[in-house]
Amino acid sequence: MTTLSALTLVRNRQAHLDRLVEGLTLSASPPDELIVIDMSDAPVTLPTLDFPVRIERLAGDALPLAAARNLAAALASGDILLFLDVDCIVSSAVCGRMQALLAEHDAVVCPEVLYLPAGAIPPGPLSITDLKTAGRPHPVRPFPQDGESLERNPGLFWSLAFALRRSTFDRIGGFDETYVGYGAEDTDLGFRIARDGLPLLFAGGAPVFHQHHEGYDPPLQHFHALIANADRFHGAWSIWPMDGWLRAMAELGLVDWSPDRLTICREPTPTEIAAARKDPANPF
Repeated sequence: MTTLSALTLVRNRQAHLDRLVEGLTLSASPPDELIVIDMSDAPVTLPTLDFPVRIERLAGDALPLAAARNLAAALASGDILLFLDVDCIVSSAVCGRMQALLAEHDAVVCPEVLYLPAGAIPPGPLSITDLKTAGRPHPVRPFPQDGESLERNPGLFWSLAFALRRSTFDRIGGFDETYVGYGAEDTDLGFRIARDGLPLLFAGGAPVFHQHHEGYDPPLQHFHALIANADRFHGAWSIWPMDGWLRAMAELGLVDWSPDRLTICREPTPTEIAAARKDPANPF
């Protein structure tokens, strides 16, 4: 029987972490352990659970997502690694589904994600049935109704929720830690998954729910990290990642963007950052 480690990162999102943990405890096959990399200003806390929990502090202001995910994987003991962003809630079958698929396939598996609008999670115990009713699929990332489909576009690999064998994670080298801060580190991993010939499976029917939170489009609060990481990705793959965000920043006059060059023209203003805040009614 394969063992499964659930892995997550958190920075100042205790409430999201609490719901993630609640979903794991309600699983038909709970994880064998939970690894939490805590980058919060004040340490997060969790109650005693029926499975082991390890919380590891990672200091610094740079939001080192690639390094933090690699650290979580290094601390894990399971045969299967289930990476979950802290704003995720698994439905009951997710952990068991990932174990079963990865016992059969050496692959990277992305479970279906349904996005919750603001206010979809009332106080009190979770109702997975209510979450399924409220959740909406992402319009640009289709999943099968049930079963698995082979996804051939590596750009649709998102690190929001995915699972793979720990031996496979080690073999492909994990996340590239030269991507610092927000943006493109998961797309880089997706391209290396494709380069190495690993199947990327999209698994429908056992959803993960994305908890609503404030967001920005484009995420101008991460402006310098986005530019640096986009430039690094282009140097590695000769393709620009995050092209929708780059196009939006070019239209604002923040960057000069051409097929082979990306140059900062000026900083975004506080007003421009505020204007990029998403409508709370939009769950995506």
